[in-house]
Amino acid sequence: MKKTIKINREFITLGQLLKHVNIISSGGMAKWYLAEHTVLVDTEIENRRGKKLYPGSVVEIPNEGTYFIQSEEASTESIEDKK
Repeated sequence: MKKTIKINREFITLGQLLKHVNIISSGGMAKWYLAEHTVLVDTEIENRRGKKLYPGSVVEIPNEGTYFIQSEEASTESIEDKK
C-alpha cells in the first residue's frame, strides 16, 4: 500500500508517523517496534523513533506500506499538531 501523509509543520518524527498510521497505539511502543521490525527511511534502515521526517521523505515498512511525506499544500491527509 502506498500512501501520502501530509504534515502542517516542518517535520514529524518516525514515532509520530508510526502512531498516525496506526502501526503502534502509543508513542511508547515506537522504540520496541523499531527494534523488532525493519523500517526504511529513504532506503536506509532506521531504528530511531526521533528520526525527523521532512517533506520528500519516503518511509517503507514491509508488510505495512510505503508512506510519502508531503507538506500540507501538496496532499490530502494531515497530521495535526497535538498539544
